[in-house]
Amino acid sequence: MADRVAAFLWTNHPATPPERSVAFTIAVIALGAKLAKVDGAVARSEVSAFRRVFIIPRSEEKNAARVFDLARQDVAGFDAWARRIAAMFKPGDPVLLDVVEGLFVIAVADGRLHEAEILFLDEVGRIFGLEPRQIADLRRRHDPRSDCPPCELLGVTPDTPLPEARKRWRQLVRENHPDHAIGRGLPAEAVRLAEVRTRRLNEAWERFRAMHEGGRQGLA
Repeated sequence: MADRVAAFLWTNHPATPPERSVAFTIAVIALGAKLAKVDGAVARSEVSAFRRVFIIPRSEEKNAARVFDLARQDVAGFDAWARRIAAMFKPGDPVLLDVVEGLFVIAVADGRLHEAEILFLDEVGRIFGLEPRQIADLRRRHDPRSDCPPCELLGVTPDTPLPEARKRWRQLVRENHPDHAIGRGLPAEAVRLAEVRTRRLNEAWERFRAMHEGGRQGLA
C-alpha cells in the first residue's frame, strides 16, 4: 500500500495533506471497521489485516481502537464515511484507489470475499468515483475465485442450464428486493444496499445469459 496511505499521522495543520490528516485517519478506521462487520461478524484476521494495511502510530493505538470498536457495531453510515474521504481528494487521486485496495485486503483476510463485502466495496468505489474496471481489477488481484463473477453472484456454475439460472436469478431478486428491506423496517443504509444488490443481480443475469447465448452462437 502506498506510504501516504499507510503512514498515518494524528497531528493536523494547514500544510498537512489530506491523507495525513486526523479526519482522513478516523474516516478510514471507521470504514474499515464497518467493512469487517458487513458479513455479520468481525473476525480477528480482519482486525489483523487492518493493522497491517493501515499502520497506526503506537502512541495512538488506543484512540484508533476506540474509533474501530464504535464503528464496527453495525454497518450503518458506511456511505457517509466514504463520502467524507472522497470529498478530501480531487477525482482520480491515487489515494482513493489505495484505500479501496486496502479494504479488499481486509475483506479477504477471513479466507473469502462475501457477497455483502462485494456490495460494500462496489458502493465505496462508486462513491470514490472509481471506474468499474478498476474495482474489477482489484477484485481479480485479491479474490482467487473471481473467474466467473456472474456465476458467483447468482450461485450457479458456468455450465448451469439457462432456465435453471433464470429461476435462481428471479428467486434472488425477490428475496433481495428493496421493498422487503422497507417492509422489515430496516434503516436507509440497508435499503440502499438492497438496491445495489438487486442491480448487481440483474447485471449478473444479463452477463450470464450473454455468456450462454454467445457460446451457442459459437457452436452453430
